Amino acid sequence: MGNRLSKIYTRTGDDGSTGLGDGTRVAKDDARVEAYGTVDEANSTIGMILAVSGLPADVAACLLEIQHDLFDLGGELCIPGMQLITAEHVTRLEQALDGFNEPLPPLKDFILPGGGPAAAACHVARTVVRRAERRVWTLAAGGSEVGEQLPKYLNRLSDLLFVVARVLARHEHGAEVLWRHDRGRKPG
Repeated sequence: MGNRLSKIYTRTGDDGSTGLGDGTRVAKDDARVEAYGTVDEANSTIGMILAVSGLPADVAACLLEIQHDLFDLGGELCIPGMQLITAEHVTRLEQALDGFNEPLPPLKDFILPGGGPAAAACHVARTVVRRAERRVWTLAAGGSEVGEQLPKYLNRLSDLLFVVARVLARHEHGAEVLWRHDRGRKPG
C-alpha cells in the first residue's frame, strides 16, 4: 500500500464532498458513494457474523474470503474504470452456495429471519447486500460505468447468505420459523 493513514481526519469532507479513488471530488450522497458505502456496510455486517464464537470453520473461511472480495468490490466502485471483481468470483460464490445448500432440506414455505445470533446476523447481512445491489443498479441506471460482474456478485452473495443463515440456524440448534401465510385469515 503506497499511502499510510497516519492522520484519520482531513477536514476535506466538511463541505459535503468526498474524494473518489481517482481523486475526483463528488457529493457525499452521490450514487457512487452510496453504492460503495452500502458495500462497506454489508462488509461490516459480515464482520458481525464472524464475531459470533463457534462458527463452523467452512462458514468462517467462506465469509472471510467474501469480506476481502467486498473490499475489492468497494474499491472497484470507488475508482471508476477499475475492474477487480471477475466472473471467477461469481463462480466461486455459486460453488459455495451449492455446497452449503446441498445437505439442507428443501424449503416449502418462506422462513422468517432468525434462528440464533449468527443466523439472525446473517439475515441482516443478506438484506444489506440486497440494498447494496440496488444501489449498484441505481448507479448504473444513472449512466455511470459499473463492472458487469458487480451486480451479479452481490445477487449471488445475498442468495449465499440466505443459505448460510439456514446452515447457521441448524448449527446453533435454532429452528427456522416458517411464515404462516394463513394466520388470522377467515375462510371464505
